[in-house]
Amino acid sequence: MVELLRYLEANEFVTYIASGGDRDFMRPVAGDLYGIPPERVIGSALGLTYSTDGGQHALLYKGQMDFFDDGPEKPVRIWSRIGRRPILSCGNSNGDLPMLAWSGTDGGPALRLLILHDDADREFDYTAGAEQALEMAHQQNWTVVSIKDDWTQVFAST
Repeated sequence: MVELLRYLEANEFVTYIASGGDRDFMRPVAGDLYGIPPERVIGSALGLTYSTDGGQHALLYKGQMDFFDDGPEKPVRIWSRIGRRPILSCGNSNGDLPMLAWSGTDGGPALRLLILHDDADREFDYTAGAEQALEMAHQQNWTVVSIKDDWTQVFAST
């Protein structure tokens, strides 16, 4: 995936991460892991509030989620952050189905990649939670990428 990100950037694509994970966790690690700056990470978030208590200016976390960036919320969050549909999207679970289906435009180009986690020796072998996405990928002729069969390297060598 890192190689794909670098290839896209070398060809003038702007890349984002749209994760169901917490954006405030993802932002600091996305740079080191993927070379994606924090302002291009879209993710779930706890609510925030601004406080001036005691003369200090701070953002404080609330006790509830502001939004969960998964399923039908994912295209909404992408649109609200970048203002356009992706022409290339990549996912690995049922929660990515709305993003994958929404990518591209009617009659326009789109590449939808579904990563199949099927390599227990080098990563995690799981398809639970991706059954609907796999079915839709086969029905819609989306590209399914097998970690086991299609990736020479899974983790960067140190």
